[in-house]
Amino acid sequence: MSTWLQPEPIDWWNHVEDAVAEDVGFGDVSASCFPEDLLVEWQIEAQADGVLSGAGIAEYLLSPAPQDPERCRVEVRKVDGEAISRGDILLEGLAVAKRALVAERTALNYLMHLSGVATLTSQFVSKVEGTDARIVDTRKTIPGLRTLQKYAVRCGGGHNHRMGLFDGAMVKDNHIAAMGSITAAVDAIRRYASHMTKIEVECESVEQVAEAIGARADVILLDNMDPFMMRDVVRQFKGRCLFEASGGINLDTVRGVAQTGVDIISVGALTHSAVGLPLPMEFR
Repeated sequence: MSTWLQPEPIDWWNHVEDAVAEDVGFGDVSASCFPEDLLVEWQIEAQADGVLSGAGIAEYLLSPAPQDPERCRVEVRKVDGEAISRGDILLEGLAVAKRALVAERTALNYLMHLSGVATLTSQFVSKVEGTDARIVDTRKTIPGLRTLQKYAVRCGGGHNHRMGLFDGAMVKDNHIAAMGSITAAVDAIRRYASHMTKIEVECESVEQVAEAIGARADVILLDNMDPFMMRDVVRQFKGRCLFEASGGINLDTVRGVAQTGVDIISVGALTHSAVGLPLPMEFR
């Protein structure tokens, strides 16, 4: 059984190796003097309820070195995307003490942060249960961590918006200002982009929605609209495109937004404001 929720985020190991190098530098001053044959049993325990993400990274960092396959081990008790409860043992093993100490902080940094993202996402997903709305992320991610943060969103039951500027076109207020109108911006993109590229337009009024639909936008983002206006727009133009709601949506308001009939609710807080889950590593 894979520790990862498939598909794995691309090229994650290079990011992890860079993180280890950042932490270790010229060497671990604290643990370098420990004997090579000093072994420790270790475990990572949940200190709060949530959803796990990042177990594959922890397993990778805490796995036995090539020279230690027989005397060391790592056992994964919970996998990514699985609900966890306070007191659950997530991973445990036997390791060379100095190796475990070098890997500890980096492994926990990933595990705690990504589990925090997955947990917050799960809370939003639970709030819209019974509606047709999907919870999706945004590009408001920590630089360098986007693929992993978006992976954590999937672990929490959410869905991914575009990965970057390259895999979907979005016409926002500044695009409209630069080109003079929604129609001009959409037409320019349609002439340039592949026939496979979806075009989304950010709208702040009913008039802009009507123009975007006239320009044959695939998705319309209802930006900072109140739920009453959202409901009216969806009813008026239902079936002509997908509707996405965005802007300041939180756990208290998300269900009301979902009940307007929108197809997608994007929440930047999933990745830029998630609080890490407390998941300490202890030696025994």
